[in-house]
Amino acid sequence: MHIPFTYIVRNLFARRVTTALTAGGMALVVYVFATVLMLSAGLQATLVATGQDDNVIVIRRGSQTEVQSGIDRTQAGIVESLPDIAVGQDGQRLVSKEPVVLINLPKRESGKPSNVVIRGVTQNGLALRPQVQIIEGRMFRPGMAEVIAGRSIATGFRGAAVGETLRFASRDWTVVGVFDGGRTGFDSEIWGDAEQMLQAFRRTGFSAVIFRLADSDRLDAVKETIESDPRLTLEAKRETAFYADQSEALSKFINYLGTTISVIFSIGAIIGAMITMYASVASRTAEIGTLRALGFSRGAILMAFLVESLLLGLLGGAIGLTGAAFMQSMSISTTNFQTFAEVAFRFVLTPGIVVAGLLFALVMGFVGGFLPAARAARLKIVDALRAA
Repeated sequence: MHIPFTYIVRNLFARRVTTALTAGGMALVVYVFATVLMLSAGLQATLVATGQDDNVIVIRRGSQTEVQSGIDRTQAGIVESLPDIAVGQDGQRLVSKEPVVLINLPKRESGKPSNVVIRGVTQNGLALRPQVQIIEGRMFRPGMAEVIAGRSIATGFRGAAVGETLRFASRDWTVVGVFDGGRTGFDSEIWGDAEQMLQAFRRTGFSAVIFRLADSDRLDAVKETIESDPRLTLEAKRETAFYADQSEALSKFINYLGTTISVIFSIGAIIGAMITMYASVASRTAEIGTLRALGFSRGAILMAFLVESLLLGLLGGAIGLTGAAFMQSMSISTTNFQTFAEVAFRFVLTPGIVVAGLLFALVMGFVGGFLPAARAARLKIVDALRAA
């Protein structure tokens, strides 16, 4: 015979203050746990979305990032001549040979310097990235000392808004436009004419060659062609996979650090739940004796108190996840461990994080409630009624 579920729920509401305090402690832990996972998910979503599935990025073999890579003009020309490259509506091959450089710029509010990616793009640069749209001003003119800034850069760094002037590579560059990268890593970049960037930074070669495949299923064949050519010391990756790799180191660090902090905090929440449940057992000794006298088994008593503790955990988890959901309206910027450049991203709450948060809360409820529930189940009928 099982104790009715309504009886268990009524006991929680009968102790509103202790229930609220215990659930609140669990909610705080779940909130921290969920927001950390949301940070990691947001970073991954931002960088993975930066790439297009039918785009291929070619960099020097062994390079982890575009900044570390180098491709001379001869090699870039060989890649550009591949027959598998798609052709745009204007009849031009959809390929962009791009230099990528890191520079230091002061932040708009604090004035502290931070690394920013400068990317030289060709006329096909925008065609290869349909998620990028000019939202203010205009596109830079080829051959001119003009640049356009990603939305995060324009709002976060001095001199990066439309009409302002940036100075780098011993030249002044006029910001003529701001673009929206569709919440991708491009929002944290500055773009200018590729040839002008090569001259300004005194470079003779490119950092990467990006092109669109005419047939996305031909990636393996194209990859084999590039990597087996003795004239080339290059490797090719699908653009989405390349940017996913860029998020790996920082994402793992965020997950490990956040999980460690959450586990430490959860110890306090578990102790709080345990104290609450022990107090509940102590104040309901007569009830427990009466239930046993009515024929309810030790197992039923154990299960009732465990379910009560699990409901506390579930309530705390729901409150914590509700608070974490509001974080989706915020964005944060940090240094990517792979590129050492500033990257802006948002908190992202996924179904997986919701499930993980609720499971974490239930585990806290189970661990915190098991010993008090076992004590309640071990009480003898006579002792319990006599204690009343």
